[in-house]
Amino acid sequence: MASTHFGFKTVDEGEKAQRVRSVFDSVAPKYDVMNDLMSAGLHRLWKKYTITVANPQPGDQVLDIAGGTGDLSLAFSKKVGPSGRVVHTDINEAMLSEGRNRLINLGVALPTLVCDAEKLPFTSESFDFVSVAFGLRNMTHKDVALAEMHRVLKPGGKLLVLEFSRVAKPLEKAYDWYSFNILPKLGKLVANDEDSYRYLAESIRMHPGQAELRQMMKAAGFGHVDVHNLSAGVVALHMGIKC
Repeated sequence: MASTHFGFKTVDEGEKAQRVRSVFDSVAPKYDVMNDLMSAGLHRLWKKYTITVANPQPGDQVLDIAGGTGDLSLAFSKKVGPSGRVVHTDINEAMLSEGRNRLINLGVALPTLVCDAEKLPFTSESFDFVSVAFGLRNMTHKDVALAEMHRVLKPGGKLLVLEFSRVAKPLEKAYDWYSFNILPKLGKLVANDEDSYRYLAESIRMHPGQAELRQMMKAAGFGHVDVHNLSAGVVALHMGIKC
């Protein structure tokens, strides 16, 4: 069996999916609280910026992959209105359940589906937008997932990938110190799970940087890819347009 990375470890490809599932089963109940603590609330601004760049219109069809607790799904649903549709998906049932319950508590009922981004159960050219926020780095075959996202988009449709990326050089040492010293301790204190948050820090370092991800998206068929660095490159928004 082929091998891949799980954080800094090398594991069999089949084992990675199981390990990632265990991480998100563990962090799901405290995911939103930890996001606020880890980013000092900045993740809300990053997601708001993503919606602004996407510029969805009433009636648009949206697929939110790795939608987790539903932040982007909720934001898109407000923009596309009752004539549009947002499909809220995640490969992890615990995360999806947290998101569905949260959305229902807010009075928002969306189609919710457990699915694998590498094998999307949708017909080709079904969506105006596909979004994936902080989920691509956990996928085993990113090239396959990107090709699937391209397939289900309509011509002229947009893929929005919001993901941790390469921070500006002057901030690298401070960012590394925070990631490997403070982040796991926060995870232990708040979520009683130090190991999962150490994995999350490691997975960021193993994810392609801005230029490499842009090339991967172009290789998947996107004719134009814009890169927006946010918070000095801590996060990058890649927007690809299907020709």
